[in-house]
Amino acid sequence: MAKVIRSTIRAGIWEGILEIDGAIPPTVEVLHEEKPLPGVTVAALSGDPRHVVARVPIPAQLLSDGVQTFLVRDSVQSATLAHFTIITGVSMDADLRAEIDLLRAELDMLKRAFRRHCLETSN
Repeated sequence: MAKVIRSTIRAGIWEGILEIDGAIPPTVEVLHEEKPLPGVTVAALSGDPRHVVARVPIPAQLLSDGVQTFLVRDSVQSATLAHFTIITGVSMDADLRAEIDLLRAELDMLKRAFRRHCLETSN
């Protein structure tokens, strides 16, 4: 499974360096409020077969006062690789809200997976 070893946000683009354990790069998706963001790209790092770089532009319309949490996932393995949070219009004292927002997003994801599992195993 891949893991994010470094990430940055520059000029409205999130970029993460992923360490991969095979020849096939992961299918990366970035979710905001359970909706995938468009424009995610994954490319090999030149001369380094064990690392790839994932990039996604952060749409300006998603940024508003408060905490916005984005989940970076491997959509094939349904695994969360990383997350990043953008706080606007509030002081850094509200960092606890970012953690709560992340917990909500993870809980919603777990609920969907559990419901899907119950449906699949009930037959």
